Amino acid sequence: MRIPFKLFCVPFSLLLVSSFDLYASEFNGEQLSLVWAVPFIGILLSIALCPLFLARLWHYHYGKIIIFWTTLFIVAAIYSFGMQTTLNLTAHAILEEYIPFIVLLLALFTVSGGVLIKSDMISTPKLNVVLLAIGTILASIMGTTGAAMLMIRPLIRANRYRNQSVHIIIFFIFLVANIGGGLTPLGDPPLFIGFLKGVDFFWTVKHMFCPVLLTTILLLIIFYIIDSYYFRQQYGQSSNIKTKPTQPFKLYGITNIFLLVAIIICVLMSGIWQSSITFTILATSIALPDLVRDLLLLIITVTSVMITPKQVRAGNEFNWDPIIEVGKLFIGIFITIVPVLTILRAGSNGALAAIVTLVNNDHLQPINSLYFWFAGLLSGFLDNAPTYLVFFNLASGDAMTLMTTMAKTLLAISMGSVFMGALSYIGNAPNFMVKSIATQQQINMPSFFGYMKWSISILIPVFIINNLIFFL
Repeated sequence: MRIPFKLFCVPFSLLLVSSFDLYASEFNGEQLSLVWAVPFIGILLSIALCPLFLARLWHYHYGKIIIFWTTLFIVAAIYSFGMQTTLNLTAHAILEEYIPFIVLLLALFTVSGGVLIKSDMISTPKLNVVLLAIGTILASIMGTTGAAMLMIRPLIRANRYRNQSVHIIIFFIFLVANIGGGLTPLGDPPLFIGFLKGVDFFWTVKHMFCPVLLTTILLLIIFYIIDSYYFRQQYGQSSNIKTKPTQPFKLYGITNIFLLVAIIICVLMSGIWQSSITFTILATSIALPDLVRDLLLLIITVTSVMITPKQVRAGNEFNWDPIIEVGKLFIGIFITIVPVLTILRAGSNGALAAIVTLVNNDHLQPINSLYFWFAGLLSGFLDNAPTYLVFFNLASGDAMTLMTTMAKTLLAISMGSVFMGALSYIGNAPNFMVKSIATQQQINMPSFFGYMKWSISILIPVFIINNLIFFL
């Protein structure tokens, strides 16, 4: 089984033109208009609308559509800011953001796909709650992406005979791919960014425990009610279906579990190891710990491919299509999102000043509920890690101040950035991956807006409860 080389062809082909140097101009967030958000919005709308109205075109040519919007941004940037500036921006997005993202995702996808849990059990609503709870707990230990990739296939397999299973995957995205990552800095990229900026590891554990617990309980209760309804609708009040396995659980690919632990160690190592050695490519500095981490993750990926029996991956119906789809979509997202994040970082001097300045009152004191909602809503559609960092710096930028006198503000930023990544398919890295895997398993997942009907109707009331309890 080969690792898809095309995942890396597009990023590196964009870097091949580095020999051109026309003229350079400053890419300043204070001077950018919202027109620069058009390519990014174009990608979002393409993801949302094309599968609905141009399904065949999207299925066969979604990569070309993403290239169109990405090229539109690159050409406009070259015209406005020059070749060198555009190359630097693109290189930064690819080298510092996209490649670490896709390498980690590739490693987790490959390794978790080599773990096979077999059982003849048919899941009940109670067992589904248990599986979701386990996944939610694992998310703060091994990250939302790791837990999602490990647990999604066993959950799908346990519900293979259910007529209605879309809601199961949606709540899985809510809980395992997002909410569960809120307990520790290992769980979700925004909290890991905070950890790197000086937020104490156990500050996050202590202050996020109650919000994560409350949100998880509320969502599990809602899920149990919905799942029980569909279960009774299919099987009736009393059923003789086999809900207990006649054979014990069988676990295959155990070596990959150790490789998952190795991935967690690599991520932790890159955050803790400090080194003055850096490598500069097109004005982008790559720290030695980050380079070593990515190389180790690639080695782990290749190792998993080589040592995992083909029968194990076949039992998981494993193939590379989901990671290829995510790789193609997110290369465009990571490049076209650059001007949006640059405008956001400009704060009150940028085109999004109206949003940024609303989070503080007339006395420049933070309005914690607005920090929660704005950091969250932007995280639902932008990259949640840089969004967290923007509001972290806007609030104070000093970890010690935020952990003490402004603890509520830091909690609001943390909760919003982590929890509201569940609002859309692109809000957090594993969301789209889970959707893609479920679709391959013949589960008719909702469209971009169809998913948001679920997320808005279920999550927003839960977030309102969070807001009332923790920030008012």
